[in-house]
Amino acid sequence: MLTSFKEGQKMSKSNPSLDIFMDDSEGLVKLKINKAFCPIKIVEGNICLEYIEHIVFPSLEKFEIVRHESHGGSRTYLGMEEFVADYHSGALHPRDVKNSLAKAINDILQPVRDHFNKNNEAKVLHNIVKVH
Repeated sequence: MLTSFKEGQKMSKSNPSLDIFMDDSEGLVKLKINKAFCPIKIVEGNICLEYIEHIVFPSLEKFEIVRHESHGGSRTYLGMEEFVADYHSGALHPRDVKNSLAKAINDILQPVRDHFNKNNEAKVLHNIVKVH
């Protein structure tokens, strides 16, 4: 189980304001990630970095930091080692990481959202599961 976006807590269905669920809207995903514990230059216990390592890289095989040239320009990482080195050095700011993480998570979740919106049987099953 991944750590919650709140420092030192595990994910929990009982506190949906801290965790990302497959039916969260794009805006809600971004809001939750923006509230995440992501200390500058700190790798150990950094929840955003855990999501990148355990969800983004396995799903997308890359992590893209999109930012203005005046802030270092965009960059694509193909593995955690180089990404962690840049984050630890301060070459990446937590705000850039959070914005890019929100985009990546939303890209991963969009096909799931589409499936539940377009497939009536899936929508019914989702609503049953959501109640529990």
